[in-house]
Amino acid sequence: MGRDPVACSTGAPEASSHAEEEDTLNPRSQETRDLVAQWAFDARPILGRFHLWLEDVDIAWVRGKPAKEFTSDISFMDGSMERLFAVTGAVTALGTRLFGGYGAGQGLDKAGLNQAKKEADAISAYAMSESLWYLSRQLPENHAIVVCIGEGLMPKAGETPEMGSNPQLGFGRVYARPAVARWLDRKVVRLLNHEGYGWEEFYRDIRSAGITIWGAAIDTLENTSRFSKGAETGPMTILHLFDQPLAITRPYEGYMGNLFLPREVADRAAEESILLSFRTPREQVMRAICRTYPGMAPERVHVWTLGGASREARIGDLWREWTALGAHVVEDGFPLPSGIPAFTDSGTYAPTYHVGPYMHDGEQHLFLCDGYAASAEAIQAASLAPMLGLAAFISPFTSTFEVPSSRERRVMGLDPDAEAFADHLGRALGREVDATTVARFRAMIDDARQAGIPVQKSSVEAGDFFPEKKWDVLAVSGYMCPDPYSGAPGVEEVAPGCYRVTVRLAGSRGDKRITFTLRLMETLAQSWLVFNPLLSRFMRGEDYRHRAVRISDSGRIRNELQTLCSEALEFPEQDRIRVHFDRIPPEVIPPASQVKLREILQWYTKHHPIWFAWLDIATRRGRAAGKPSR
Repeated sequence: MGRDPVACSTGAPEASSHAEEEDTLNPRSQETRDLVAQWAFDARPILGRFHLWLEDVDIAWVRGKPAKEFTSDISFMDGSMERLFAVTGAVTALGTRLFGGYGAGQGLDKAGLNQAKKEADAISAYAMSESLWYLSRQLPENHAIVVCIGEGLMPKAGETPEMGSNPQLGFGRVYARPAVARWLDRKVVRLLNHEGYGWEEFYRDIRSAGITIWGAAIDTLENTSRFSKGAETGPMTILHLFDQPLAITRPYEGYMGNLFLPREVADRAAEESILLSFRTPREQVMRAICRTYPGMAPERVHVWTLGGASREARIGDLWREWTALGAHVVEDGFPLPSGIPAFTDSGTYAPTYHVGPYMHDGEQHLFLCDGYAASAEAIQAASLAPMLGLAAFISPFTSTFEVPSSRERRVMGLDPDAEAFADHLGRALGREVDATTVARFRAMIDDARQAGIPVQKSSVEAGDFFPEKKWDVLAVSGYMCPDPYSGAPGVEEVAPGCYRVTVRLAGSRGDKRITFTLRLMETLAQSWLVFNPLLSRFMRGEDYRHRAVRISDSGRIRNELQTLCSEALEFPEQDRIRVHFDRIPPEVIPPASQVKLREILQWYTKHHPIWFAWLDIATRRGRAAGKPSR
């Protein structure tokens, strides 16, 4: 490779002695060299894993009191860990932008676009997962990162259930030093499989063992459709780290209503004995806005929601309610202060950064968010809100697009075990319901309740998902393309093989925009191998039989299976995973690739039985091949 991947340079190695003398005499230049050197040292596990050379780092404070780098932290973790997470965001954004098939789905039919999206998600999930694995070796010995909620389990608007889940980092993924990871993995499997072992028992055992869990909410590729279609703006990666686990007990993805306002609007409403929530009539919300900002004309209140015909049944009533009050419901192309137009086809997280008053043409305007979001995005945005001076009101929704937002809360608040559930459901929906409808909605409510979603509350806050009364968060956003709401640029090639990548790092004590200049230490073709999952490479034809096998391949393949086809996996006992190929939809992994994948897994279990003792391959009758039934 030619040079140490964790080294750093701000100039060519053959710089003249005159240039070196200028560096010595120029304190600013020396400070820059010191800055890059320390960042490279702290991030060496990730930079080395992905064969990247750190050329430069530029840091700009967006919020908080600026401090000299390395002298203060902005979150609950120390500065070296913050830097590792920032580099995780940068590497995921860079790898996805370069090797995730940006624009590969443009002009394709639904099936082709869906496959392009899954390939992009696979790259982003792999890059982030590998980064988390390598940085976890720097965690304190009794610490672990556990993914509590993620994106990718559920079809979104315009998709259909048979498309299957997308590659993603979801519930229960553990990143820690080996001894801690093994212990915690067993507890997570028990939490999933044993009815008598719930959240209270799980959390009690963690505290008794003296283990600290940093919970994570992850969307490795936000705006996947826009990425696959080659949209110029929007695609990003989002990682939220919390100082404790979220009180969620199983994989879950649903929808949540969300209303985000400046905190001062909520405070003003409270002074007038108006309790704001997602259920509050928007006329009362507008009244609180006008009293908070005297002279604010309704037409200068800009309400961002998801748009499009597929959302009409769910939030069309909200659009009409705001429009009747004179507010402006943001449409695609609406100009923002960043100079980048808004879009409303997806992306509910990033607009949170723009919520609040702003000046335009000498007049005060207000930007706010309303409508709904997928559960991971809603929780991420709600946990971001306190740092930005916002009030966040969220409310559990069903997983269907047939219920108006005004009725969603009535439905999700029902008791699915009640004898009169069918009658209650009919009244909540405002129509007669048949047995199939009753069963479907009962399953939705029960799934959310069993996962620990507080469906019984009429208004939910981020704090409802944490076991402790106080919590802290570090929010990491890596931008693959420009972001309209913050103005952050996307990945930019500044020289052949050299890229500028922007990451936003937000904590309770500050908010930084960090720009990395990263150079690939390999050719693009070789770097493609570095950023692609082993199983994806093998299914595309790479010769796995004659490739040198390392024990780390076992962990990588175990991790990749959980990312690529989570719905096909069973955890029958401690330290084992059973793969059911008949549960893998062809839209997730095409049939020909499934045949290849089976061959690959069988080869590894045959030739490396000790390293792959954790792997069972189920037959179509549900028995593990070569194993007794369990």
